[in-house]
Amino acid sequence: MTTSTFLISQPPSSQLEARAITCLRGERELFSNLSLEVCGGECLHIRGQNGVGKTSLLRLLTGLSTPEAGEILWNGQDIKSQSEGYHRQLLFAGHRDALKEDLTALENMHMYAAIDGIRLSQEESLATLWRFGLQGREDLPVSCLSAGQKKRVLMARMLNRHAQLWILDEPFNAL
Repeated sequence: MTTSTFLISQPPSSQLEARAITCLRGERELFSNLSLEVCGGECLHIRGQNGVGKTSLLRLLTGLSTPEAGEILWNGQDIKSQSEGYHRQLLFAGHRDALKEDLTALENMHMYAAIDGIRLSQEESLATLWRFGLQGREDLPVSCLSAGQKKRVLMARMLNRHAQLWILDEPFNAL
């Protein structure tokens, strides 16, 4: 597994850090003594073959799994000690799209905005969906959309969230 870090904007004060973390799957060690640091405005790209632990690393960074050793810090504090605050600032998009299949793209935008406590007008929702090329599809049930279109609905939803930290697992699949 390899990583690359890119600066994508001027860094604010947020920082995600992993210190000497170890990850096991069953009895198999996926990686050990792995450390990384990502500051605000940076993009960390994790690459590697299937089965080397990329998704497992992302699950550790989100707090969905716990490292066998080491610690994960957000702004200098262990994510376990500030779980609720950390997760409010985190946006994680895993392998599944986390969209409600029976709702339309537009309804998904509004439902998740309400869950996140965001006031989102009809015009803002439409503009964001259209930005991702979903004109004419905003009123279709998500179950009728292609995998790529579902991914674009998810990305539109993410833009409205204004999270400080985005962790995306295979974000370009199906696009």
